[in-house]
Amino acid sequence: MKSINQIGGMMASALVLFAAPKLVGEEDNSNTVVLDETGVKNLRIETVAVEEQDFEESFFALGHIEAVPERMAGVSSRIAGRIVELSAHPGDRVEAGEVVAKVESRMPGDPPPVIPLKAPIGGLVTHANARLGDPLNPDVALLEITDLSEVYAVAKVPEHFAARIQPGTEAHIKVVALPDEKFDGRLIRFGTTADEESGTIDAIFILPNKSGRLREEMRAEFSVVLDSRANVLSVPRAALQGEASNRFVYVKHFDLPNAFVKVPVQTGKSNDSFVEIEGGLFPGDEVVTKGGYSLSFAGASSISLKEALDAAHGHEHAEDGSELSPEALAEEEAKKRMAAGLPVEGTAESPMWKITSGVLFVLLLLSLLLRKGSDHPEEVEVSESNPKAS
Repeated sequence: MKSINQIGGMMASALVLFAAPKLVGEEDNSNTVVLDETGVKNLRIETVAVEEQDFEESFFALGHIEAVPERMAGVSSRIAGRIVELSAHPGDRVEAGEVVAKVESRMPGDPPPVIPLKAPIGGLVTHANARLGDPLNPDVALLEITDLSEVYAVAKVPEHFAARIQPGTEAHIKVVALPDEKFDGRLIRFGTTADEESGTIDAIFILPNKSGRLREEMRAEFSVVLDSRANVLSVPRAALQGEASNRFVYVKHFDLPNAFVKVPVQTGKSNDSFVEIEGGLFPGDEVVTKGGYSLSFAGASSISLKEALDAAHGHEHAEDGSELSPEALAEEEAKKRMAAGLPVEGTAESPMWKITSGVLFVLLLLSLLLRKGSDHPEEVEVSESNPKAS
């Protein structure tokens, strides 16, 4: 037979379990990261608003810059002689008709006749074949001048993409030496042969060079446009995280400051800058474009989601940040008052309080009966020896 202390302990445990049921939705919400202002600054978090825009499907290719052959010219002499004056050198810009050199003729004379050599076109002096004082023959070009107002951008296009583009196709081109400038080119033709080893073929784009900063053999990166559509929801590639089968982004919480929600997304086509979003986001959402990778490791914050929401809204929330029902709010308040030893309003009408009171009353009666028996042991002895007297 169990002692009164064991019975009381069991009943007390049952009361605690019965009086403190688990709230619905009370679970860890690991998809929301709450930081303080210092954490946001340390992670250097940046966001952009999601919006519908013209979207271009494209592919990436590498290549280089070449001069347009029709825009190159040489400076030569019609007579044999000796260079007595040279006023243009590689890297200099010259105008059409400008005197760039003078040649002293080998014909007799005192002094010998001197012939000026003029630039046939305007442009950049790209090569020189002689020095001051060198002999010059008519079959040798003294200087090479290149007009770089337009250049060729030659891309190494994978063969399986070559069938999808044709003359007139546009490409957005970045030059490694000029990272702050972007150029737009137009496909004019393909190369005559393909590279069997790399599986590519040259695609030649004509490219304006108004600044004149593009030079031959500069390395270039191409975003060749395959298709263009309007009003497509997309985000910068930097915002997208996860594997191909589990893509997600971090979205700035619409209500809570310094909070970010991990949102799974369904993606579509992509280009070198943006990714099409087919599901998971809405226009106006602010996605994290910088510092998002670090947010994956910032879950152990000193501020919980519940604490942040309580402070922002001025009332209690569940542990996962969800809103509490009126009944749950009342129960939370009752728990706090009971823990503080304060009276709980409305407990007389609560079924739980009635059950608790009944159980406590039964325990009180048992305690009194057992105590009364222990206070009169002689009555127990008489009853055992003389049942009639008992």
